[in-house]
Amino acid sequence: MAKRHLENHLTHRIGWLRAAVLGANDGVVSTASLIVGVAAAHGSYAAIITAGVASLVAGAMSMAAGEYVSVSSQADMEKAATEIERHELENDNAGEHKELANIYVKRGLTATLAKQVAEQLMAHDALDAHLRDELGISEAFKARPLQAAMASAVTYASGAALPLLTVVATPSSWLIALVSAVSLIVLTLLGAVAARAGGARVVPGALRVLVWGAFAIAVTAGVGTLFGAAG
Repeated sequence: MAKRHLENHLTHRIGWLRAAVLGANDGVVSTASLIVGVAAAHGSYAAIITAGVASLVAGAMSMAAGEYVSVSSQADMEKAATEIERHELENDNAGEHKELANIYVKRGLTATLAKQVAEQLMAHDALDAHLRDELGISEAFKARPLQAAMASAVTYASGAALPLLTVVATPSSWLIALVSAVSLIVLTLLGAVAARAGGARVVPGALRVLVWGAFAIAVTAGVGTLFGAAG
């Protein structure tokens, strides 16, 4: 009995994974940096908590709004392109057959085979064939504004909650060190998980997030220290 060949492609995860990882990373980096910056400026405990909560709420809303607007624009373009293709199929079906066949010829098929493939695919679903092979619009990469916005907001808030909870559980004398350490550990794990889920190499993905997170926290801490000294 022939062994069945199975492939586990991960392209269907790209849309929600990008929004989720971006949201969580931003939540950790932004909130941790703000907390560390305020603490480095010798802000009071109340000021640090307020800054952390403000970062969580405002950041989550900003991420959701930005992601929704951005992905909605993509969805609008996809919708407009779909209507154009539908109109062309209704008014110049023969020309659309030739156009699709030419695409397959450029990809390596013979003219005869390309024509047969185009005819069969268009007989099955002409609009889908043109959207996928002419414009690169497919279900796996289709823009989903609400899904992206919700993923960004929830993951940002989840990421932001971690350094904020660390503040609550940490003595003031250890606050900067522990918030920084916890945040960097979480960022490293997020980078590793994202790389693993996307089928990429884990170590480079984790290190990339760790380095940039550490840089952001260090810069903000430096700014807070300067303002604290000036005050």
